[in-house]
Amino acid sequence: MPYYTGAGDTGETGICDEGRLKKSSPRVKAIGDVDELNSALGVCRAACKDKDIIGIINEVQGELFILGSDLAAPAGSKTEGERILPKHTKRVECEIDGVAKEVGDLKCFILPGGTDLAARLHFARAVCRRTERTIVALSEKENINGETLRYTNRLSSLLFVLARMANERAKVKDIEWPPAAPKKK
Repeated sequence: MPYYTGAGDTGETGICDEGRLKKSSPRVKAIGDVDELNSALGVCRAACKDKDIIGIINEVQGELFILGSDLAAPAGSKTEGERILPKHTKRVECEIDGVAKEVGDLKCFILPGGTDLAARLHFARAVCRRTERTIVALSEKENINGETLRYTNRLSSLLFVLARMANERAKVKDIEWPPAAPKKK
């Protein structure tokens, strides 16, 4: 398979059985945002030494390939690819619940940051939120699998608690906002 074909040089791309679509179309934007999110998670994984977090990231990256495939093949298309299913969303929820037990309840807002890995996970969470907004925009124009929205929404929560876990395991405090007022003497 060649690394380039030149077929997209006019600003169009082929997606499943949809023929040629403009690269600015909502569907192509959503698929591109999923790809960017997957790449952001690759950056997180490269900075990670924690086997638990690496395992979770690996699982999510595989599911993001399924998410991209789901978005590429519209509901009712002749091309039936893999779909994001409730089991994928449930798996993410279970991960959130497990990590939440370790990091505890959130008592205030926290600023993105802390360790290098936590900062990268917070950035990936922001990319995930944008991806979710792009999928919402697509859903307003085309029929999509509604589970893609539920999955993406839960995924941003998972990335948030993973960032907290990275800080917790490195014994770095989350940065609270607004800052706690100094205690009066």
